[in-house]
Amino acid sequence: MITIRNFQPDDMFSVIKLASETLSEHYNPSLFNHFYETFPEGLIIVEKLHKIIGFIVGIKTGINTARILMLSISEKQRRQGLGSTLLNHFLKEMALQNIKQIDLEVRVDNKHAIKFYQKNGFNIMELLPKFYQNGEDAYQMKRVI
Repeated sequence: MITIRNFQPDDMFSVIKLASETLSEHYNPSLFNHFYETFPEGLIIVEKLHKIIGFIVGIKTGINTARILMLSISEKQRRQGLGSTLLNHFLKEMALQNIKQIDLEVRVDNKHAIKFYQKNGFNIMELLPKFYQNGEDAYQMKRVI
């Protein structure tokens, strides 16, 4: 059984572990706590049989704008629609928060992620040279909700 719910502090270790296993960038664990404390509505997890298999982290960046910082689904659970389900849950939550526009960045060579976000209504807005820590470029993508 799949459950999508708001992040709880007890989820911290599982989310940090999943992030380290699935994301290219490595984040300081204290960032997750900071995001939770400043905008808890932006942290949503997906679990299967009470095991966290995915999460999304977003922050409010303005009165009616937000930014997705991370979206991760366990390697074994991909290609099942969970990412879209999680993203749609996040978008609904942002609409409840009066958010009108969502921004995100994605590596230019991450074709699967680009296609995923485009399928979910995001558009490439601009190239961000050397955006990532390792010097890789990113695309900035936006969606109006």
